[in-house]
Amino acid sequence: MALLAGGLARDRPNLVILLTDDQGTLDANCYGSSDLITPHIDRLAATGVRFTQAYAHTVCCPARAALMTGRHPQRGGVNDWMQGDMRGPKGLNMALEEYTLAEALRDAGYRTGLFGKWHLGAHEDHGPEKQGFDEFFGIRDGFIDNSNHYFLHGSGFHDLYEGTTEVQARGKYFPQMITDRALDFIDRNRGRPFFLYLAFNLPHYPEQALREHEEPYEDMADPARRSYAAVVTTTDHCIGLVMERLEKLGLRENTIVIFMSDNGHSEETTLRIKMDGHRSGLPKGHFYGASGAGNTGKWIGHKNTFLEGGIRVPAIISYPARLPEGAVRDQIVTAMDWYPTVLELCGIAPKADSPKLDGFSLLPVIGSPAAESGYNNVLHFAWRGGWAVREGDWKLISTAPGRNGEKPQVTLHHLAGKQPEVKDHAAEKPELVGRLRELHRAWLEEVTP
Repeated sequence: MALLAGGLARDRPNLVILLTDDQGTLDANCYGSSDLITPHIDRLAATGVRFTQAYAHTVCCPARAALMTGRHPQRGGVNDWMQGDMRGPKGLNMALEEYTLAEALRDAGYRTGLFGKWHLGAHEDHGPEKQGFDEFFGIRDGFIDNSNHYFLHGSGFHDLYEGTTEVQARGKYFPQMITDRALDFIDRNRGRPFFLYLAFNLPHYPEQALREHEEPYEDMADPARRSYAAVVTTTDHCIGLVMERLEKLGLRENTIVIFMSDNGHSEETTLRIKMDGHRSGLPKGHFYGASGAGNTGKWIGHKNTFLEGGIRVPAIISYPARLPEGAVRDQIVTAMDWYPTVLELCGIAPKADSPKLDGFSLLPVIGSPAAESGYNNVLHFAWRGGWAVREGDWKLISTAPGRNGEKPQVTLHHLAGKQPEVKDHAAEKPELVGRLRELHRAWLEEVTP
């Protein structure tokens, strides 16, 4: 597919990225989860290209770094949890040297806005407005109670900001707040190219759906799936409001819409407030964990694992003016690919001094189901000392070293067959284990600053 011809910024397409949080591998009706009500995600698939082998990461921070930079998260220092409380001591934050997709688009004349979840470092000298976003409203860390807006791990802290200004809005439903801000952003920028990044905190725990989306699932037998299904439908509802606004304003045809989840579904099913006097005001023992009811189909694993159920996610791109509709692609794609794909679709040449991208433009894959993936069937993941490398249908996974000096545990998994990844083949294939170890070692050396 040819690049757009050069021209004024106002002629370029808009970009909307809809990033969901902990939405499992197959958790939309269009991915085969027929028990879920997701008409707006399904409509995106019907008007775009749906990917069946899309990878983000194992947890929130590295997935967001990959999306925003088009690079392996390690290059920007995102290999552990980023600073959460803006008012706390300075911790880890994504390197300001990273040239984000927001910066690239803003430099090309786009108005940029992030509404929702950042999670790449909360420090006031870092954050969305330091890395390309003209506007930011949301949470600087990873999750909050949707009504009181407190992060709930540990003793808790309040996390709702307009830029770096703390916002008090107790009792207002956070997903609706960020969706309303997204609609306002579209209204205000309808006459110029814009980049809207709507980073939902759903279906991430606590699973707090709108009541209207709980009712359709009241007869579902599994209470865990019932809870998760309702919050997925609330997420879909918010997506629908954005899509309806684009259509109402006549912007849909010339807007690139990207939908993706940041990792697989959560199995963090035991989370409770552990202390009296929690800053949120919630009582000791209050449950705020996940239901653990995601759908991975034949795959095993979940968030915080490198098994397919942890890293393989739903992903769709829809751009009616340029791309096929109702298409499905089975090639390997990753969150890093959106950056170069968007630049190519928008006719924006990368800056000569911008950092090297690790992702690949998806236009060849979108153009043909027979096109080769840019990854040549090799993928790398790393997080907090653990790592995985995939080559073809083989994946080697290593746990992180134990806190008490325990050696990492290495397992070898096969992705083919009726029960992929279930068996550990490491003992019977030592030469393959050694070669994949060396692949990982060379990669890690290359991506570590």
